[in-house]
Amino acid sequence: MRKLLLLTVGIAAAYGAHAQQASKKPIDHSVYDGWQSVANERISNDGKWITYVVKPQQGDASLVITDAKNNKPFHVQRADTVRFTGDSKYAIFLIRPFYKDIRQAKIKKKKPEDMPKDTLGYVALGNTAVTKVPSVRSFKIAESAPVVAYLAPADTVKKPAAGDTSKKAVATTIATPTREGANLTILQLLNGKQRTFKYVTEYQLSKNGKLLAFAVTAPRKSKDVKSALYIYDVEKDELKDISNGRGTYKNIAFDETGKQLAFTAEKNPEKAQVKPYKLYYYTSGKDSAQVIAAAGTEGMPAKWAVSGDGRVYFSKSGGKLFFGTAPIPKPADTTIVDFEVAKVDIWNYKDDYLQPQQLKNLQRELRRNYLAVIAPAESNKLIQLADKGIQDVAVAANNDAHYVLGTTDTGTRIQSQWEGGGRSVAWLIDTKTGQRKQISERSKGRYQISPAGNYVVWFDPKEQNWFSYSVAIGKKTNLTATTGTKMGEEDNDVPDDPNAYGLAGWTTGDKSVLIYDRYDIWSIDPATGTATNFTNGAGRKSKLIFRMGMAVERGFNAAASEDEKAIPVNKPFWMLVQNEETKQWGFYKKTIGTTAEPVKVVMAPYAYSPLQKAKNSDVFIYTKQSYVQSPNLYTSADLKKETQLSTINPQQAEYNWGTAELVHWTTPKGYHSDGILYKPENFDPNKKYPMLVYFYEKLSDGLYGYMPPSPTPSRLPISYFVSNGYLVFAPDISYTTGHPGASAVEFINSGVEALKKNAWVDGAHIGIQGQSWGGYQVAYLITQTNMYKAAWAGAPVANMTSAYGGIRWESGVSREFQYEKTQSRIGTDLWSNPQLYIENSPLFQLPKVQTPVVIMSNDADGAVPWYQGIEMFTALRRLGKPVWLLEYNNEAHNLVLRQNRKDITIREAQFFDHYLKGAPMPVWLEKGVPAVDKGKDWGFEIEK
Repeated sequence: MRKLLLLTVGIAAAYGAHAQQASKKPIDHSVYDGWQSVANERISNDGKWITYVVKPQQGDASLVITDAKNNKPFHVQRADTVRFTGDSKYAIFLIRPFYKDIRQAKIKKKKPEDMPKDTLGYVALGNTAVTKVPSVRSFKIAESAPVVAYLAPADTVKKPAAGDTSKKAVATTIATPTREGANLTILQLLNGKQRTFKYVTEYQLSKNGKLLAFAVTAPRKSKDVKSALYIYDVEKDELKDISNGRGTYKNIAFDETGKQLAFTAEKNPEKAQVKPYKLYYYTSGKDSAQVIAAAGTEGMPAKWAVSGDGRVYFSKSGGKLFFGTAPIPKPADTTIVDFEVAKVDIWNYKDDYLQPQQLKNLQRELRRNYLAVIAPAESNKLIQLADKGIQDVAVAANNDAHYVLGTTDTGTRIQSQWEGGGRSVAWLIDTKTGQRKQISERSKGRYQISPAGNYVVWFDPKEQNWFSYSVAIGKKTNLTATTGTKMGEEDNDVPDDPNAYGLAGWTTGDKSVLIYDRYDIWSIDPATGTATNFTNGAGRKSKLIFRMGMAVERGFNAAASEDEKAIPVNKPFWMLVQNEETKQWGFYKKTIGTTAEPVKVVMAPYAYSPLQKAKNSDVFIYTKQSYVQSPNLYTSADLKKETQLSTINPQQAEYNWGTAELVHWTTPKGYHSDGILYKPENFDPNKKYPMLVYFYEKLSDGLYGYMPPSPTPSRLPISYFVSNGYLVFAPDISYTTGHPGASAVEFINSGVEALKKNAWVDGAHIGIQGQSWGGYQVAYLITQTNMYKAAWAGAPVANMTSAYGGIRWESGVSREFQYEKTQSRIGTDLWSNPQLYIENSPLFQLPKVQTPVVIMSNDADGAVPWYQGIEMFTALRRLGKPVWLLEYNNEAHNLVLRQNRKDITIREAQFFDHYLKGAPMPVWLEKGVPAVDKGKDWGFEIEK
């Protein structure tokens, strides 16, 4: 394969060289592995330290630790998964094995336990001495203290001295761990004290780092260690078992102060077929943990027990303890002989979910548990919050709130197969009594409970308005009726109710909720519906799209507290903004509660990531990119004066890159549309260039997106083709219900015709490429016009009549909803208007095709049925049309395996080079690759 790859690289270079400047070379297929990205960026709580990882596409990554001024950045090779301690004094990370070692282990087919292991590393910030601990499975740090606990197999190399970089220090070979557990070490970074415990299976640190809880499963013959759940007092160096006995301990959880502890455990006989769990509770000063919930406990449903798969956690005050319950499973019938019984899936028309969906979700359903709560300091009475009737329960960020939100789509699940989403009813559930109160009628709205738990809000797609429900007084309020603007998507072009633009967040104490329209943000009193345009209408006036600009503090973490999720009223609220017309991005800011105009901080021809803010300092980190600039990491306090931290991909300067520009045109029916035109860096208006057209729906918002050279999962590798002398055009498409194919013709062809008016476009050598929905449009276009010299359709639907009733195997749901309500945009069922399905199906018009086409259709595609590509291929083959089908074995809708991505990228380049540039045809196109040569010959070579 490597020889063939190098051969193809040479071919691509040879046939692309005539269009390149002598000083810069075209991108070839050998560059992908080394192209870098920035990942896992973090900023310390005090804002003085920043870490990020530079990752090649394939190979060894590098962790960078630097200060906010980027003075003497420190590199740790192969490190990843980095965390700062809460005091901003240490960085802790995992150092991965060498890529080459992992590769060799895979070649030798080593067992998982024999694969190269991770190494734990930590460093005092401002120091470059890294302490390493080999063969670490996992680590955890206390949230507010420099205390770390890590799990490692029993026979690891002892902890080396700080800064030790000898071969022995970084060794990763250890004996196979015992099945009972591994060694758990707790380390106090400030004083270097540590202690190790054997045979540990689960562990958890208290938030303040003063206590460590862990479960031990010791060997049966062990005399010095017994199986139990232990608590270790870090400061006092005291160990105490609070629940002993051999079994399985899981879901260890401390409260905020570390004074309460809960966990689940089962101590059933080892040979028992059914092993129900119990919930244990412990408070400091007690001798042992007590069972407070189990099968038969007051409030526990009959034949139910505590679930070992449910999350256990305390409310912030510690007054409530949440956990999961579930029906006790039936024991397996041990009398059944496997080879004597039928294996059959029974589909019943009354089933809520189709059998494929049930089977797809089987393991999740076997682990499904239902939220319950106990107030351990008041009463051990269990309050069951969720059950089979109301499975989904959301707890407010203030998990001390009196009520939780329950939702259910029971009764509408069958019709969701063609309507595209169940209609839910919302309930308030009392955490003290379990009583339920229905607060809404059936709606496709997605209900949310506010951070403080005072309101439930939702967008009603039918009424196209946001509503709130006051928990305290039981009042429903229309929040957006007085705004005078649409809250659903104004440019919606699918045959369903427009979706909401979204909700930005809540201010402290649920005083106001911030809601998006197409451009602006509205600040609305959830109690009265009084609405104020927070951005003063600047968005709609100037075609600026205002959105939340913060990445971490503002509700992106599902486990964040109420304070962390709330937007403070006394600090600047940062907004990420895109100019709808120029596609430029930038940031504005405004303080909540003021009437001032939002202040523009920066607007530039770049794309920015949301801001990540230091917890205790007004310092930000963010990435900035454009088509010509890799997404590098920056830090700033005001976004005006910034410090660039990373400088990835300096090798890009060696290659003929490209430019991206916005283009506009008017379609035959008078619609205005946008698109992106990519040109080679060495573009010469006096030359003619072949052009590739790539499309999906709307792509122009990505004008300033960076496109690293990489093997493609299915899409057009734009940067490769641009570098190799192609123009690439990415048009936006809008759709008319019932006529998606004709809409593609309307927008794509007219955009191409507009560009063909330029003398530098070689109108006789234009190709098209699309994947999935884009692949369908490719298939349709070549039945309507012969203007394209070559076409490539990835995972296309060729026959809507046969695809309509198919299954999306990745989810197990029927495809009907897609045609009636969403992307395929037919807008009706097959029987009511079969002509629309036939009209939009390329299959029925394939005799008109004159364009050579390659189809990718994979046998494990979970989105588009594999047979759709086969229908298209076999029909074109019978009609004598030039057609090829690439079927990647056991591959998904988009290619996952990197070797397959490399393969298709090479073939795509060879195909278009032949038809658009006149390069010789490779063997796989000319003669194919017989099954007897599969795995021996890839057909990349050019036959002389």
